[in-house]
Amino acid sequence: MALIPTVLVWLPFMLKLKSFWGIPLPGVGMSSIVANYDGPLFLVVSKTLYNFDLIRFNYSFPLPLEYYAAHFPLFPLLIRVFAFALGYPYSMLFVTIVSSILALYFFHKFISDYVDSKNAFWLTFVFSIFPARWLIVRSVGSAEPLFVASIIASLYYFQKEKYWLAGIWGAVATLTKSPGILLFISYFASIIVPHLKKIALANFSTFLKSLRLEKVFPLLLIPLSLLGVFILYKILLNDFFAYFHSGDNIHLVFPPFSIFNYSAPWVGTFWLEEVIFIYLIGAMGIFKLFSLGKKDAAIFVTVFFATILFVSHRDLLRYSLPIIPFLFGAFSETLIKKEFKYVIILLLLPIYLFSLAFITNSIMPIGDWGPFL
Repeated sequence: MALIPTVLVWLPFMLKLKSFWGIPLPGVGMSSIVANYDGPLFLVVSKTLYNFDLIRFNYSFPLPLEYYAAHFPLFPLLIRVFAFALGYPYSMLFVTIVSSILALYFFHKFISDYVDSKNAFWLTFVFSIFPARWLIVRSVGSAEPLFVASIIASLYYFQKEKYWLAGIWGAVATLTKSPGILLFISYFASIIVPHLKKIALANFSTFLKSLRLEKVFPLLLIPLSLLGVFILYKILLNDFFAYFHSGDNIHLVFPPFSIFNYSAPWVGTFWLEEVIFIYLIGAMGIFKLFSLGKKDAAIFVTVFFATILFVSHRDLLRYSLPIIPFLFGAFSETLIKKEFKYVIILLLLPIYLFSLAFITNSIMPIGDWGPFL
């Protein structure tokens, strides 16, 4: 399920087609896949390990050097590990594919708590291609599959009270992308909120004992991993807060819903009605998860969804990908119905065509491939 949709997306590029279904294609081979945003930027980090001199003299992207601190180190380091055998560009695609397999594996484990084995298999297939933006990030060099895989794994093990595994996978998520820290915030809320009533009935020390924090201390691996990234930046870049000095990359803007400011640099259009559907489905999913008694998943989606309301970026669905697996759980009763299966059959071709069109129009201009090889 992870491999076949990706290979089908690659096929027109591998065949160097000039068009497909009327959609113009670059016709230059797999370089179109490797050059998709933000793959080349991760390659730069992987090859230079944030060395500004190496970046300055070998790469000509019109970006401030500080911008590369926005790309957390785990994905580039994994690329570097396998580059000795595959070369850097194909090592990046390899890590993305393996991460996609992990994401589908843990999604299947997670969704099996909502539906029976037959329907879990069906929903895993749907998750392999839907939403189309997820299929796209699985088909190019991207940190999102590793990020999503580790979030699903961490939350799955947290629900099973396997806190070491939850902490380790949460650390993987945080070392991959900064929003991984939201896992720790949601876990803290999941642990504290059910016991808040006890504060009024007992002294503080008794309240702390009721939390049984000694069981969940492995979850501290999550904030410690973020601290580790900042220490790494202090060592390599001489700036502990380099991530926050990396320029316009966080895209969190006050007040909420600032995405509708069409003049904002990362928005640039007033064609934004589908954003309302993202808000609608996300909010409805939160209520559904709570009604199903899936408190831990509901709290995580609530915390993550709250940050999405402040994101001012046209590609809002990409920012929302970490909550998509849990929305599958929320709406699982609908997604396993026969009618929805017919709908997915209808959507297969549109998903595929959108993926080709998006990838074709998201290629970074690279004049010299030498430094990337």
